[in-house]
Amino acid sequence: MRYELVIFDNDGVLVDSEPLSNRILSGYLTELGHPTTYEDSLRDYMGAAVHRVHDLVLERTGQELPVDFGDRLHERVFAAFEQELRPVPGVEDVLADLVAEGVPYCVASSGSHERIRVGHRRTGLDEWFEEEWIFSSEDVGKGKPAPDLFRYAAERMGVAAGRCVVVEDSPLGVQAARAAGMDVYGFTAMTPAERLAGAKGFFSDMKELLGLLG
Repeated sequence: MRYELVIFDNDGVLVDSEPLSNRILSGYLTELGHPTTYEDSLRDYMGAAVHRVHDLVLERTGQELPVDFGDRLHERVFAAFEQELRPVPGVEDVLADLVAEGVPYCVASSGSHERIRVGHRRTGLDEWFEEEWIFSSEDVGKGKPAPDLFRYAAERMGVAAGRCVVVEDSPLGVQAARAAGMDVYGFTAMTPAERLAGAKGFFSDMKELLGLLG
């Protein structure tokens, strides 16, 4: 394999959380008086940290979300995770192949450490990730599309940015990977390829990924 580190996004790439999360987010924003459809949520917030929701609502309406918005949102999302969350089909096979080939990997997510851990425990992916292989936007203070998170993950894993490849399913994530100087492959199970402009290649089924990585 020509890469020395594979960096996975979490939501939508490892765990099938995007439909759940965006359904809940759009409903909660609408409850708070900011009408948001599921499609609006996918377009504006998929792959983003919670601070982006605060920032866009303030920018568009001049109104601030409640101080406890993030906590209440996470409570609702975690409750849904316990009932409905599943791993992305085929991702455990990909991880097993990377282990067999001796290729290091990690996860770098805009979500909180707690969100990542809850999702991994629910889906059984916690067996595949050591604590030191998990990175969150909490670690750097900026979410995607800033490149900080991917650069931080590479540094902590001891691999130069140019030897890393990122697996992403959101436009913000693709932008962040490119800004970090990394190749990125776009997972199109939920996001059309045209919205992942800048990716080196695209795939809609996890079984296709290893072929792309070489």
